[in-house]
Amino acid sequence: MSPGDEHDYRPTDRGGRTDDPYSTLGGTRQTRTRLPDSDAGHPQARRPARNSRSLVMIVGVVVLLIAAIAFANRGGGSDDDASPGAKGRGSTDSAPTAATGTKPVQGKNGTIASGFAHDEQGAQSAAANYAVALGSAEMFKPDTRRSIIEATHTPAVVPKLQADLDAAYSPSFYANVGLREDGTPPTGLTFISRTVPVGTKVVDMNGDAATIEVWCTGLVGLAGEGATKPVTDTWFTITQKLTWASGDWKISSSSQSEGPTPVNGDNRASTADEMADAVGGYGGFTYAR
Repeated sequence: MSPGDEHDYRPTDRGGRTDDPYSTLGGTRQTRTRLPDSDAGHPQARRPARNSRSLVMIVGVVVLLIAAIAFANRGGGSDDDASPGAKGRGSTDSAPTAATGTKPVQGKNGTIASGFAHDEQGAQSAAANYAVALGSAEMFKPDTRRSIIEATHTPAVVPKLQADLDAAYSPSFYANVGLREDGTPPTGLTFISRTVPVGTKVVDMNGDAATIEVWCTGLVGLAGEGATKPVTDTWFTITQKLTWASGDWKISSSSQSEGPTPVNGDNRASTADEMADAVGGYGGFTYAR
């Protein structure tokens, strides 16, 4: 198995990104053009221009209110207090993004969640957390990369995958992405690589084997004054084949594909310093289905 066979943890395609991880995805922005007021004298025929940013802000506030109400209604009870459809593996007729009611996993293997339930819900939770770890900036550091691979994969695939990745993360690759030969960013710059799961789906489940899809968005690039590789976003889907081994779910193989990708919004791009402050100020999550 080579880095390009099934696993996409090779540096030329970081965490679901394109062959050029710093290419701008999502197409070009459209320019709005205001036509001449040919309907002068008929003000009733003209519609006032809507401020899209204000609309986005209003929608965002509404979403936050709905989420707060849902959280308050759910409460902090135990799994025994959850509705019958929320216990265990969850109801099959519930909405795909509905919360199951089962509390997040409590265990940790280093910085990665562990001790997932031996069911569909546990497999989805494992796949989401493994996607985050494998798409992190720590994969660019030899020591932490090896720890991540050992924590997320079955023992049988670890040695070959480790060797392939050590060869792929070469000094020349680091130079191509704007890092030093040892994988560290230039002085004053912050390297960002984050994968954020949007949702999970069970493709197949059969006892000790599960195939899970994780739909993700990701950030990758250099942030800071004078950065030549700006942070860009990508959308991709990771398919993980998981095996129940030594009391937990582990990856036996994986692959990924581009998208689904939403239409690019009209948000103003943040400055390099704002991005650097954000990655240092906002931590990640432990994901549970």
